[in-house]
Amino acid sequence: MSAQQKAQGLLSHPLVQQARSTANVQLAGLDKELSKYKFANDLESKTQVPKAVAFLGLVALFVTLIFFNLFGLASPISNLAGFALPAYLSIQALESSGTSDDKQWLTYWIVFSSLTTIESLFLRLVVYYMPFYFVFKTVFIVWLQLPATRGAEVLYIRVLHPLLVSRSRSSATSGFQVPPTADLHEKTL
Repeated sequence: MSAQQKAQGLLSHPLVQQARSTANVQLAGLDKELSKYKFANDLESKTQVPKAVAFLGLVALFVTLIFFNLFGLASPISNLAGFALPAYLSIQALESSGTSDDKQWLTYWIVFSSLTTIESLFLRLVVYYMPFYFVFKTVFIVWLQLPATRGAEVLYIRVLHPLLVSRSRSSATSGFQVPPTADLHEKTL
């Protein structure tokens, strides 16, 4: 059996076919989501590269640069991940009529700025003792941003709120009601 026949046999395997089908569905969903943004549509029309492929390529490039700290770009790219999309979504939240997205992004910025301040004080020490620090930082920043995990809200409620707001004030006056642990866990799933 030739190598080409082996490759054809492998490609026709049901698990490979199922994986290919799943990947195509995910790419179609990503393409549909990216179609909401004018700059993604313009980029696709100018470059003739599908939006989903360009996005995944950009993500792969960022991950590579951060993971291997090529050209010393891990720190700026990690900071860009923490700033660019949240800034854009914060502007959209300000222009929307609802307030729930305002609260989400305001909470994100409080948490992000607190972490950035702490990082600026201890960065050399942390980078020295923790290899791949910027990889972990970037993953953590993405966790903070995602509406599905509500990471910024979790960190604010668990850590910053008790530190920043005096215990004599009720949590209702600050706009946040601290839920029981079980309720918070259910929200983040």
